[in-house]
Amino acid sequence: KLWYSIVNIEKYPEMATEGVGRAISYLFKIVAILAVVLSIWMTYETYEAVRDGVDYLQNEFPSFSYQEGTLSVETEEPIIIGAEQSGVGKIIVDTKTDSEEQINQYLNDIGSNESGIVVLKQKVLLKTPAVAGSISYDYQQILGNMQITQFNKQDVINYANSNQVITLYISMFITIFIYSIMMYFITTLWYVVMISIVGYITAWLLKIKMRYVAVFNMSVYAITLSVLLNVIYLIINMFIPFTIAYFQVMYVAVATIYLIAAIFIIKSETIKKQE
Repeated sequence: KLWYSIVNIEKYPEMATEGVGRAISYLFKIVAILAVVLSIWMTYETYEAVRDGVDYLQNEFPSFSYQEGTLSVETEEPIIIGAEQSGVGKIIVDTKTDSEEQINQYLNDIGSNESGIVVLKQKVLLKTPAVAGSISYDYQQILGNMQITQFNKQDVINYANSNQVITLYISMFITIFIYSIMMYFITTLWYVVMISIVGYITAWLLKIKMRYVAVFNMSVYAITLSVLLNVIYLIINMFIPFTIAYFQVMYVAVATIYLIAAIFIIKSETIKKQE
């Protein structure tokens, strides 16, 4: 079906007659391919970030320890790591202050349109443009659920270099896969609905009697190449980061062209039969 969907548009009417269930099942499978690629990419990015973080922690970051809900970093001055160096936004570490005014100043330093992390002695604050204000995570609540009561700098380095961290990457891969397959499936299904409406209007203008369900099924197969182009786009981005302007426009346009081409083929076949 994947091959027919790309190189043999004449097969669309035949595949469409198999029903909505088969079409949705096919859509879910090609979206799963996209989700797997995305999950591998993000897990690999996390792995690289962890490796860089461990190097920085081992060679440049001062000693620290955590015990019963309190983090202590052995430095008199706050540590500020720039967004370019961290890769996740500005990071500010200050386990000495209790001043709300100082903490708010740190959040203001990150900026309302930037991402950043403020590490304090009893909690960590995450700031992102997608959320108003900041998100607070209490160490004791999070680490207590994981039954972690104490650790130091060397413990963190040892854990990051051990085989135990593989479990963390596997859990991350599964979490990203489940989330991405749900989001991509819903998004792709929405694109299919939009494309099918255009296709149904096209069939009506060409005076072809087609049920909407049949047009919807063909729209599922028509979006195949767009999804695979998205997969290729993600794979290339793993090695050569770049952005294609108006990629989503092209995504919809390619699928729409495939569907309209299939409808014109049906029109042509109908004329031949009439003759």
